[in-house]
Amino acid sequence: MRIESVSASPDRVGRYKVTLEDGSVLRLYRQTVQDFLLYPGKELGDEELESLHTAAGAMSAKMRAVRIISASNVAKRDLEHRLIQKGEDPAQARDAVAWLSEMSLVDDAKTAQSVVEHCIRKGYGKARAKQALYEKRVPKEYWEDALSDYPDQEDAIESFLRQRLTDPEDERAVKKAIDALIRRGHSYGNIRRVLQRLCVDNDLLEDV
Repeated sequence: MRIESVSASPDRVGRYKVTLEDGSVLRLYRQTVQDFLLYPGKELGDEELESLHTAAGAMSAKMRAVRIISASNVAKRDLEHRLIQKGEDPAQARDAVAWLSEMSLVDDAKTAQSVVEHCIRKGYGKARAKQALYEKRVPKEYWEDALSDYPDQEDAIESFLRQRLTDPEDERAVKKAIDALIRRGHSYGNIRRVLQRLCVDNDLLEDV
C-alpha cells in the first residue's frame, strides 16, 4: 500500500493526516509518523501496515488518556471506561492506563481524596461523597482513608437552611428543604439537630 500524502501540519489535537492510495485516511501523531518513517510515495507491506494500525491505535489511546487526566482527576477504572466509550480498543485502553500509572500520572488514592474534598467544598454529606466515589469508579479500598476526616457538615446544613427557609413555620418549605438535604447526602441526625438549633417547630420533625 502506497502513501499518497502526509499533511505538513497537525490538526488541533496534534495528529497528521496520512492518505493511502486506496483513499483511506489515517490520523497519526508525530511520534508514529517518525517511528515508521512515513512520507509520500512510501510503500507499506501488509505486515508493516498492520503494525502501523496497531501503533496508531495505541498512541491514540495514550494521547486521549492524557487529555482526559489533564482536564480532571480520574480513577483508573473510570479512565479506562471513558477511553472505551470514546472508541478506543479495550486492550489499548488498558495499556494506556497502565502507561500513565507507571509514570504516577493517575493515582486512585489521590483521586479518591480529590473527589471527597470536592464534596466537602460543595457542602455535601458523607453519603453523597460515597456516591461520588462510586460514580467515579474509585476502588472501595481507597474510600476509608479518603473519608476518614469527613466533617459532620452541620455548618453547611445550617447555611443551606438559612438560605432556603424564610419562614421556619412553613411546613411545606421545611419538608422541601429536608428532602434537598437528604439528596445532598446528609444524615437524618445531623439535619434534625440543625433544625432544632434553628428553632423549627418540633411537629415538623416527625419524619426526620
